[in-house]
Amino acid sequence: MAICSTRCLFTLFVLSAIPIAFLISLELAKPPSHVYYYHSTSLFRECAKWDDLGRRFLVGFMDGGIGQVSVPDNHSPDAVLEEVPVVKDAELQGNASLGIFVDRPRNRLLVVAADLLGNKYSGLAAYDLSSWKRQFLTHLSGPNDEKSFADDVAVDSEGNAYVTDAKNSRIWKVGADGKFISIIKSPLFISKEWYKNIVGLNGIVYHPDGFLLAIHTFSGNLYKIDLAKGEEVKLINVSGGNLVFGDGLELLSPTKLVVAGNPAGRLVESRDGWETASLVSTCSGLKHRLATAATVKDGKVYLSHMFGIGYPKKKHALVEAVFSA
Repeated sequence: MAICSTRCLFTLFVLSAIPIAFLISLELAKPPSHVYYYHSTSLFRECAKWDDLGRRFLVGFMDGGIGQVSVPDNHSPDAVLEEVPVVKDAELQGNASLGIFVDRPRNRLLVVAADLLGNKYSGLAAYDLSSWKRQFLTHLSGPNDEKSFADDVAVDSEGNAYVTDAKNSRIWKVGADGKFISIIKSPLFISKEWYKNIVGLNGIVYHPDGFLLAIHTFSGNLYKIDLAKGEEVKLINVSGGNLVFGDGLELLSPTKLVVAGNPAGRLVESRDGWETASLVSTCSGLKHRLATAATVKDGKVYLSHMFGIGYPKKKHALVEAVFSA
């Protein structure tokens, strides 16, 4: 009996060591492109966006709050940057900070807050980028409402915010002053297969021509929501590959869209105003860290990843996306 137990424990140790060894080998391998590493106190980070004026990455904490990672002009490629917490909102305690948006014309950061496990709360907060004082907090869904999961946010030219609900595949619209306006719904947002609705509408961006682009994670559907046409929803026909497991979105240009997720990065292009599009390139990124969002710094795309690695400080990675056909 003792011999059997010893053998079982030894076998379990060997089996558990294999994935750990593989993970370590991936972590020690030379990254495929330039990486900004930064130290953090937490394992999970959902979204990072570049603030050009502040010369910093702003990062959403899965355990709630916002941090900044300043990048000095003389930054050495081998140096690990430091994350500094700047927002910890007591009223949102227990909720994750997910999608964020740097609204420079109004000098504020929009932050999506959601109850990660219970789906009993969704909200949108705005913070001043200089003082970090909260400008507003809009409650989108509470414990007495149907379950929801606010995920990402985009802002139009007038300052209206659009927040995706990954649980119910709808979009909340919030005014520049923080007042709730309406909900955008469409049958096109709902997949016929029930399991594809487990994670629905996710990443969202505003296009300068006056429409939104949003992605449905489990189906890979990409949508155009034309704000000038009564919030008309169209399914974009994407050729050249699928966008299943697409997460965060970022416009690289009016005709090019980056989709973060799995694979780490996909580059989608449209030449007809996003009536149709094509998948033109992909990048693998760091496979063991799971890309969740994209941002553009000095014309280059950087992918943020959910998992940090290390002890006691976690080392997170912002990886330059170099696309290949």
